[in-house]
Amino acid sequence: MSRKPLAIGTLSHLIGYHLRRASGAFALDFSDAMSGTGMRQVLLGILAIVEANPGVNQGTVGIALGIKRANMVALINELVDAGLLARVTAPDDRRAFSLTLTDMGHERLKDCTVRIEAHEARMLADLSADERQTFLELLARIEARKA
Repeated sequence: MSRKPLAIGTLSHLIGYHLRRASGAFALDFSDAMSGTGMRQVLLGILAIVEANPGVNQGTVGIALGIKRANMVALINELVDAGLLARVTAPDDRRAFSLTLTDMGHERLKDCTVRIEAHEARMLADLSADERQTFLELLARIEARKA
């Protein structure tokens, strides 16, 4: 027996509602894509920033990703313990640590990036390349509001 979809009333025009629903769908598919890797979005974010900025200080990475300092220490420890990041005292500031990816970190990020690209291709299959670009630009404008 087929049921008529339930009306969602005022929610139908609320962008925040639809963003949350879309984010939930993305998160579930992302989790499936990362199955067996031991990686979470936050850890991948850290690896990506460090790969793009070798030797970056962990506080700067935390600021870029919006991670509180207390949480950042535990996340960096997790990546160091997993052999994905190398942490050394920064030569220009003995109170700070600089970060670089290990060979294993580069390989893990590469593998996860392939998985993420497949995940995004699935999730965005109904959007053209131009629509995807517009979507990114619109999201960036929303993100810039919090800065």
